[in-house]
Formats: sequence, structure tokens, C-alpha cells
Amino acid sequence: MTAATPRPGFRSEPVAVVRAAYLSDAGAVHRLSAPFVRQGALRDRPASRYARDVADFLVAEAAHGDLAGCVAWRRRPDARGRAAAVLYNFCVAAGSQRCGIGSALLRAVLAEAAAQGVSRVFTATKGSGLLFLRHGFTVGGEAEAPPEWRARLDPARGSRVLVRALG
Repeated sequence: MTAATPRPGFRSEPVAVVRAAYLSDAGAVHRLSAPFVRQGALRDRPASRYARDVADFLVAEAAHGDLAGCVAWRRRPDARGRAAAVLYNFCVAAGSQRCGIGSALLRAVLAEAAAQGVSRVFTATKGSGLLFLRHGFTVGGEAEAPPEWRARLDPARGSRVLVRALG
């Protein structure tokens, strides 16, 4: 568990604790993701899929108990068969953005992946990717990305692949 600490110049928010998601969090993660689906930043997934994949998620729980953010990750072999991971469904509630919650989630998921022997982490984003870039990701890596994940990327969405080496 880690706590989010706002960077200087960021808004203050009740401290969030980053933890593994529980099955009881699946509905809240689905609701948290809905605005990002409407904006086109995330793919639409039924609530049942969040329940099925809840073990993939880390969540940021605000001091008042509501979920302020989430990120999912899954191990996948990269194109060379090395241990890699893919991040997906990364979102922070509108009222909790620019408070350090996204950074806390990203630090936690990278630490968990490294502890499980992952050598590289991939993600795709339609946005600027600034949070990922601040945490050591670089643009590119499509050719080395896990093949089954890469095959599911929709070129029409205009996502960019980002990668970060661990360890």
C-alpha cells in the first residue's frame, strides 16, 4: 500500500491508499471508467468484465472511502518471449486529478510488476502520455510489445504505444 502525495503546485486531495482491488470494487471501477469511455479514452467494457478481471486492478482509495483512480495490468510475454506487462484501464476521477493519485498508482503498478520479474511495461494512450513520460516511459516499442496485445490495438483510435524498462 502506498499513499499519494501531491507535487508542489498541485491541488490537495485527501490522501489515497493504493491497494489491490477487491471483487466488491468492480462496480465502482466500472463507474470510475465510464467518463473515460464516453470521451473515447477507454474501450467500453461491460460491468461483468470488471468483475471477471478485478484481480488485474490496483485502486486508489481516497480518505473518505471512494475510489479516486485505478489501473489494471497483466503479464504478457513480449515479442521475444521475455516477461513483460501491459497496463490498461488507467484512470483518475475528474475531482481527484492533479493530486498525485495517478503517480501513486503508476509507482505502485511498476513496483508490483518489477517484484514479479517483469522486464518491460507497455501501455497505449490516446492522450499526451505526460504522466507516463514523467515516470520513464518512452514512445515506441510496438515491434517488441506483446503480440496478442498489439494485435488488439485499434489503429483507428490513434493510440500511441509507450514502453518502460524495469530493473
